Amino acid sequence: MTPSNPAAELAVRSARAAFNRALAEADLGAIGPLLARDVVLITGSDSGVVAGRQAQLIAWKREFSARPRTVYVRTTQSVTASTIEPIALEQGIWEGTIEGQGTLVAGGVYSAKWRQTDGAWRLIAEIFVTLR
Repeated sequence: MTPSNPAAELAVRSARAAFNRALAEADLGAIGPLLARDVVLITGSDSGVVAGRQAQLIAWKREFSARPRTVYVRTTQSVTASTIEPIALEQGIWEGTIEGQGTLVAGGVYSAKWRQTDGAWRLIAEIFVTLR
C-alpha cells in the first residue's frame, strides 16, 4: 500500500530506529518516551500481554539483566498512516539474537500501532508472532 502520509511514515520509521537503538544499548530511559501510557504488547510465543508503560519497562529491565542477553531488532517493512487520524500501522519482521554472538534465538513478524500525541509518535499496541 502506498504511504498516505510520507511525513508520518518517516516519523514512525525514525521512532522505530530509536527504539531499536534503545534495545541494543539496554537504555530504559530512551524506551519510556516512545511508549504511550496505556501501551499493550502481546508476546510472540505465548501471547502474554504486557499492559501499560510501567509494566513494559519492568519487562525490558528484566530482559536487559538476563545473561546471556537477547537483543531484539524490529525491521520495518511498511508503514500505513491514516489521513483522518494521527495514527499509523507499522508492519515488519523481528529477530532476537544473543548479544555479542549474533546467534538467532527467535524471530517472526509483528504489527505495531502508533499514535501522535503532543508532537511525538508513541507506540500504543504491538503484536508479535514467533515463526522461528
